[in-house]
Amino acid sequence: MSLTLFDLTGRTALITGSSRGLGRAMAEGLAACGAKVVLNGSNGARLAQAVEEMRAAGFAAEGACFDVTDEAAIRAAFARFDEDGQAIDILVNNAGIQFRKPMLELDTADWRRVIDTNLTSAFVIGREAATRMAQRGSGKVINIGSLTSDLARATVAPYTVAKGGIKMLTKAMAAEWGELGIQSNAIAPGYMLTDMNEALVANPEFDAWVKGRTPMRRWGKPEELAGLAIFLASDASNYVSGQLIFADGGMSSVL
Repeated sequence: MSLTLFDLTGRTALITGSSRGLGRAMAEGLAACGAKVVLNGSNGARLAQAVEEMRAAGFAAEGACFDVTDEAAIRAAFARFDEDGQAIDILVNNAGIQFRKPMLELDTADWRRVIDTNLTSAFVIGREAATRMAQRGSGKVINIGSLTSDLARATVAPYTVAKGGIKMLTKAMAAEWGELGIQSNAIAPGYMLTDMNEALVANPEFDAWVKGRTPMRRWGKPEELAGLAIFLASDASNYVSGQLIFADGGMSSVL
């Protein structure tokens, strides 16, 4: 076995929601292994800055600014990739939002907003990418789930349902696209030090709960997802498909 199994030179990866946070960390990991990365976000200024920083670090990077809940914008982005002769070999469906409110007080509009951003977008973008991957007979789809892909927590029902859906969407993709040469897997992060979790990290009671509940006694760092993303994007995982892999410091393994 050789480390060349993890070499991504010559491949292009699209990572949604990657101008910061987990998406940015995974993009940097893929780029460090030779991939050209296409960063995505809906905030044009922030996305441009992220691309500039990636290039300054010596990575091959460009931006694709579109809202992952806008199907027309998604189709237009992939049409531009086609026109530029840019094949997406690796797709990381990372874009997501959180919304906390008890279900009895939850508006349907907020439910739909979370489901559309966290789950439906992975299907729509995945379909666009896989249509093209199938023509080439190869491709890697990596969906980002969560601890809540398997476990529920009060006040985050739409997020929990969306991430549970990511688990089964990943299996459905593996079932239908495996014979086309596409491997589809999911990463389920635990509690990570991201912008989305800033308020939770700053809450002493919740911070103590996370550290007490996690066998490793700490929050995860975004860069700690990079190795798993590299594995799932590379030839090292060519016979791995339909799997949800937890990166949670052991939280999902204990009572």
